[in-house]
Amino acid sequence: MSALFHSYLCGRNAAEWLIQMKNNELLFDRKCHVLYSRPCKKEIRAKIALHYPEAERETIWEQVQRQYVDFLSDWRTDLGGKRNFHNGVGGTYDCIAIMSYYVVCKAVTSFREIKEMEENLILPTFRKLRFVDCNKPFWRKLMHRAFVRAKSGCDKWHDYEMSVAPYETDKPIYYEFTSCPAAEFAIRHGLTDIMPALCNVDYASMELLHARLVRTTTCVDGCRCDYTICGDKDPYLKEHPEYRDEAGYRRNK
Repeated sequence: MSALFHSYLCGRNAAEWLIQMKNNELLFDRKCHVLYSRPCKKEIRAKIALHYPEAERETIWEQVQRQYVDFLSDWRTDLGGKRNFHNGVGGTYDCIAIMSYYVVCKAVTSFREIKEMEENLILPTFRKLRFVDCNKPFWRKLMHRAFVRAKSGCDKWHDYEMSVAPYETDKPIYYEFTSCPAAEFAIRHGLTDIMPALCNVDYASMELLHARLVRTTTCVDGCRCDYTICGDKDPYLKEHPEYRDEAGYRRNK
């Protein structure tokens, strides 16, 4: 309470203060769960503003918040809370928040809109890395090291069960997830229809690094989510053309 009051005294207006109070009053276990990120909240509220008259917007937003809390009431408690980097912007809990929005606003939202929301959360970081060129061995090796480091975080929390193939100079990078909490959540709650909108951002993020993702399956409809990553000039791509399946997933042959 003192921190909120300090912010208020330092210039936060009463409306913003009350909004923060409402965030803190949402009833879920904050020792093991986290609140959706601020950018995610901004995305959701912007979409609500597109679809509903001003008089209804706060009510719709409160419904989304209640749905989020309800989802967390019987969700896994072993995902590490704030300590797990997967729970940051665009991560597992933001996906749950977007699914909450989807459940409440299904009559007005769309696959394209959900895709746009996730891209707006994930892609800004990758746009800052446009100088990376995965056609060059230096960057490809550095990217492989980043995935190996990410695996250590996965091993700690056992949220995304990840394996990374050894680096080979003249071959694409390969890693895979054999479990994904976002996919697990969507399957449990019958929300797999919007998972392609959340998963396809993986393709878009790699394209910003002069790279391409080659994927054949996901944890939603298979036993793993595979990531083969190569430079965007690699001949390997000709052997694995991309297509979009019936569910809307970007995939490769």
